[in-house]
Amino acid sequence: MKEEYKKWYSPNLSGEIELLIYGHSGHPVFLFPTSKGRYYETKDFGLITSVQHLIEDGKVKIYCPDSIDALSWYNKSIAPADRAKNHNWYDKMLVEELFPLATHETGYEKVVTAGCSFGGYHAANFAFKHPALVSHLFSMSGTFDISPQADGFYNNDIYYNNPVDFLPGDQDPDLWKISIILGTGDRDICRSFNERLSGILYQKNIAHWLDIRPGADHDWPVWRQQFPEYLSKI
Repeated sequence: MKEEYKKWYSPNLSGEIELLIYGHSGHPVFLFPTSKGRYYETKDFGLITSVQHLIEDGKVKIYCPDSIDALSWYNKSIAPADRAKNHNWYDKMLVEELFPLATHETGYEKVVTAGCSFGGYHAANFAFKHPALVSHLFSMSGTFDISPQADGFYNNDIYYNNPVDFLPGDQDPDLWKISIILGTGDRDICRSFNERLSGILYQKNIAHWLDIRPGADHDWPVWRQQFPEYLSKI
């Protein structure tokens, strides 16, 4: 399995961004880490190994960017408005820097977004904010309400990064073109977030699969089962 490390200076982040890339061809997949996770987290916890056969067969090429959660949503040392602004710079990096790289390298016009736990938030937020850029969304135990990270503060930057707020009124036709799977478990601490988002999608007649696994918790063994199953549906 081909593994490549990349690092560059990001003008959007005013700093360096690191990532690992797995594979030589196939659908480009943005795989986000969990809360404050690093770019190597999904490798360390076996998520990459769980889809190694799809990578080696050239079905998917997986891009694992670093997070900046510690500087944005989890940065309690700055004002909530600044947390949202910092996340917006991260979003611009994904759109203006990583997306062109991934589509150029693979020849595909859209990317797949995926992630576990808070990575599921990133995957969903990016997909719903930029539906013309995304073909599939695979969230595993995601949380989709960012308001707890804003300590009661609210403005447009919070609104447009909070899928449960902006999605109900969004009529972008590309939303209906995304293949969506929301994975969770019956004992998952984020189950209610997934059921809430599923209800919003249902009200909008956006096709999706709410996958509630029996006997499943909020943990890596469940995600290592879900991820290869979801990717194989591409």
